[in-house]
Amino acid sequence: MSNIQNAAGKMTNYRWIICAMLFFATTVNYLDRQVLSLTWKDFIAPEFHWTDAHYGNITAVFSIIYAVANLFAGRFVDWMGTKKGYLWAIGVWSLGACLHAICGWATEHVVGIHNAAEMISATGAVASTIAITSVYFFIAARIVLGVGEAGNFPAAIKVTAEYFPKKDRAFSTSIFNAGATIGALIAPISIPPLARYFQSIGVGNGWEMAFVVIGALGFIWMGLWMFMYKKPHENSHVNAAELAYIEQDKLTEQEEEKPAEKKDEKKLSFLQCLKYPQAWAFAVGKFMTDGVWWFFLFWTPAYISDVYGFSSDSGTAQLLIFVLYAITMLSIYGGKLPTIIINKTGLNPYAARMRAMFIFALFPLLALFAQPLGEYSYWFPVIIIGIAGAAHQSWSANIYSVVGDMFPHSAVATIIGFGGMAGGVGSFLINKGSGTLFTYADQTQMAFMGFEGKPAGYFIIFCICAVAYLIGWCIMKLLVPKYKPIVVD
Repeated sequence: MSNIQNAAGKMTNYRWIICAMLFFATTVNYLDRQVLSLTWKDFIAPEFHWTDAHYGNITAVFSIIYAVANLFAGRFVDWMGTKKGYLWAIGVWSLGACLHAICGWATEHVVGIHNAAEMISATGAVASTIAITSVYFFIAARIVLGVGEAGNFPAAIKVTAEYFPKKDRAFSTSIFNAGATIGALIAPISIPPLARYFQSIGVGNGWEMAFVVIGALGFIWMGLWMFMYKKPHENSHVNAAELAYIEQDKLTEQEEEKPAEKKDEKKLSFLQCLKYPQAWAFAVGKFMTDGVWWFFLFWTPAYISDVYGFSSDSGTAQLLIFVLYAITMLSIYGGKLPTIIINKTGLNPYAARMRAMFIFALFPLLALFAQPLGEYSYWFPVIIIGIAGAAHQSWSANIYSVVGDMFPHSAVATIIGFGGMAGGVGSFLINKGSGTLFTYADQTQMAFMGFEGKPAGYFIIFCICAVAYLIGWCIMKLLVPKYKPIVVD
């Protein structure tokens, strides 16, 4: 770096401003995603007569739509470019977030009921009709949200590949990926109080305005992005020294093999990408682990309510969820571990990342003890879930960086989209299965390993979450045992 600075003058640091924009986009992304999970149990379910199965179906459909949309989102971002692609993505998901607010009005209109009070007091067949109708409307809003949110990570990873050299990508990815944690951290202390406030002043049932206010943040981000983003070589805020630093990998490749200068410009079709085991290794890693994070994200508020009796707007529940996601903030250091390993051992980036990911895969094993220790204090499962969440975010920052290491820039968003699809399928399975399992466990008082009812159901899912990372890591290592970057002929 010093040689680059000496050759081109003092280096600007605009790449970190761009990284901050990615961070804020991801924060908004997760805020929008969390509004439903933090309002359904105490605000929405009583109005629409939802069960865990209803909520599980909504989150499962969101997951599968998100999965399918990831396939197209990656190609869309590669086609449109990062600036326009990101604008479209956040515009669509912000619209989807706001559309949730009219689901109550639409349900009243279809069922022929005049207000929320009548829906809450409904019984029998009318209550069942309200539940089914409202679920369909929320699914429709969730579909729009899922289609838009699918573009966030393909676009963000592509921007990272444009603005950071390989050695810095895991760290920059861990920074913007921490937006997921910050979003989840802010959500419990803002969304339920927001819903309760609007409920208290008579604006709907409260939850509607929570969706509108949080959804509007995305439109603000769009205005900033339009003026702040340009590719590094076109950006007047990036001087020659910073551009040389950003493009140091390209310069090294040109010195080693000049005929390879234009290789990164050639594009890989989607089917061509699937011929490489590197693509499948990434997809397997996402499939095995994304559902774990989404389960914790979507179901932790319900878990605290179901098992310990704290409503989402209670001070105790807000403190528990805040502490949980505060612990996951440790993941910001996860992107540094591969760099430390490289500096100390001289390993190539892939080997260093896989070693780091193995370490991160060990921490979720603590989830095996979450439910048993929860018998003594609700703080034990919350802390354990927080540690597992930090491990997931560290894992995620590194698995994303593997794609930038191995694939040319023109294919990065496509591969990220493919992996996102696999992760969405995994999330669909765990959310659909969880909703069905929890409803069944509650109705039959199912017993498992000394627990009965919903606690037994949660224990089963915690066990699955605990081992998912080690299984995923082993399969990835079998598919790609050594570093092998893709070279386009």
